[in-house]
Amino acid sequence: MCGICGIAGFTDRPLLEQMTSIIAHRGPDDSGIYVSPTAQVGLGNRRLSIIDLSAAGHMPMSNEDGRVWITYNGEIYNFRELRRELQDHGHHFRSNTDSEVVIHGYEQWGIGILQKLEGMFAFALLDLQENERTPKLLLARDRFGIKPLYYRALRDRLIFGSEIKSILLSPSIARQINPEALHQYLAFRWVPGPDTLFDGIYKLPPGHYLLWKDGDCKIERYWDLKPQPDETSSEADLAQQLREILQRAVTRHMISDVPLGVFLSGGLDSSTILALMAQVSPEPVTAYTIGYRPEDGRLEQSDEDAKFARLVAKQFGADYHEIVLEPDVVNLLPKIIWHLDEPVSDAAAISTYLICTEAHSRLKVLLSGQAGDEIFAGYRVHLSHRLAELVKHVPGFLRRGPGRWTLNTLPYLKDHLPGVHPGLVLAFHRYFEKLLQAASLPPEQRYVAFHAYGNHDDLLRLYSPELRETLTPCVVGVRHLLHFDALRDADFLNRMLYVDAKTFLPDLNLTYSDKMSSAASVEVRVPFLDTEVIEFASRLPSRFKLHRLTSKYILKKAVAGLLPQSVIRRRKAGFGAPTRMWLRRDLREMVDDLLGEESLRRRGLLDSKQVHQLIARDRDGVCGSAPSWIHALVSMGRMPLKCVWPCSSLTCGFGFRWLIPWCSSDVCVLLNHVQ
Repeated sequence: MCGICGIAGFTDRPLLEQMTSIIAHRGPDDSGIYVSPTAQVGLGNRRLSIIDLSAAGHMPMSNEDGRVWITYNGEIYNFRELRRELQDHGHHFRSNTDSEVVIHGYEQWGIGILQKLEGMFAFALLDLQENERTPKLLLARDRFGIKPLYYRALRDRLIFGSEIKSILLSPSIARQINPEALHQYLAFRWVPGPDTLFDGIYKLPPGHYLLWKDGDCKIERYWDLKPQPDETSSEADLAQQLREILQRAVTRHMISDVPLGVFLSGGLDSSTILALMAQVSPEPVTAYTIGYRPEDGRLEQSDEDAKFARLVAKQFGADYHEIVLEPDVVNLLPKIIWHLDEPVSDAAAISTYLICTEAHSRLKVLLSGQAGDEIFAGYRVHLSHRLAELVKHVPGFLRRGPGRWTLNTLPYLKDHLPGVHPGLVLAFHRYFEKLLQAASLPPEQRYVAFHAYGNHDDLLRLYSPELRETLTPCVVGVRHLLHFDALRDADFLNRMLYVDAKTFLPDLNLTYSDKMSSAASVEVRVPFLDTEVIEFASRLPSRFKLHRLTSKYILKKAVAGLLPQSVIRRRKAGFGAPTRMWLRRDLREMVDDLLGEESLRRRGLLDSKQVHQLIARDRDGVCGSAPSWIHALVSMGRMPLKCVWPCSSLTCGFGFRWLIPWCSSDVCVLLNHVQ
């Protein structure tokens, strides 16, 4: 893992030095800058040494004659095979790094090298070849967006980096909110790409490259996920194949010249990774998990992660580390939001940061079970489509009357059902309330409704009149619907998984994972996104992903006999933190401060009456009619933005703090406070 940044179309070494310095946490082991005055391109790099720890891995790195330069972030798991192939073509190497393989691969195959790379990466490659009339700059991002890459194009200039904070250092960048991105953020708790919350700053989409030449930018896709089901294999054969493929994938992801370990939630995916690591590791695998006190987790749907993690760790003889989650959350949140750049409201960000911080003293690399749900259909939204097809046949008056009345009594009974966890009752209520509301929608819109924490009208009621008028034409989930249109011929489950891989996976899960691990100078790897695993999943018929009401069916078959049955049968539970209880207790004073009447009036974006109703519902434990369940998360930090509104009363000034309260029963709210 490293941090990259750069400029094109102008030279400004002091700016490049600042851009590189501000992302030092991404690579504390080394720093480098290269500026080409003739090409008017500058590259910066902060290095976290993982492969070839010697000075030969210094970046930015060039080929032998200095005509091709790269600043690189990531890991290429097939770099040794590519290196041998390139040596057969006559290329000579000065290091044992994967980054040098990219340089010589570009010399040999041009942009075609992107098709050959298996791994995670984001890089910028400057081509100064003599046979080119003008230099060109290539930015590229891996197939699923495991590694981030942001950019801002300004007429004939380009500024880019691993993190938005590097780009914002440029005095030519206007710090403004993108109102439509704000609308999408409030709906989903993250901003669907390629937008960001900063107007004019974009994410390079996964599986795409950007080519800058003569001041012009061209963005092209080089890879896409396409399901091609193969009906020829039996269930037993597929399970055996997957077990073997996953073992090879995990082994590849363990390539490292530094110590590594694993995130362990006690769920199916992370437990599978640990079990397969244990098969090939000569030493006990180092594993980390988060636990929290029962009194903190009573409003969460599950507080059993640590229980199952201990079980799995013991079975495989892991070097187990359990962190009891009792952070000083008021002081922790400013640091987290600074590293996130823009709000990404998932409590898992807090747990990820704390695990990586704890692990940093022992190792530099952690393997994660992320993406198993997006690849093998593990989320409730995948099952919801089938349930909704049944529910929509229930007469509307029954759904709106007795059905809703019965459902709405559950929150009041959460503390009075013997042997039933209160958080599970609330989770059941939230899920089935969404199911009742979304059942009659078309399938694509139903999917969006299940992912969203409020529909278009819910959100508009939160806004000030000025913002409401601007956002009236916006459509919640417009990016999701575009991705559905791009895969019209597949069955609906594979279409949902395709949209997951284009939105939820890169823009939420992989984003917070990268940012929080980078904050602690730790690299996170994702074996479920290994090329061989993806190719297998693309050939897998849908019935082996979701079999009747069993999610991740073939994965469970593949690890039967390897993992304890209690882990395989365990109910799906998100990796998070007890933020609902924090909101009502530890963060109560902060909420009252940042959501006060004066703060909201000064910011001018939200309707204070609606906001205060949400706070009251959350504290009363009463679920409203909005179709949502929301992890309570408060994120606070400085973001140097200015409002886009011409009215002076809406101007932010130098900066403001974000507060993202996720009411446990209603739509999420973004609150801003002027310092």
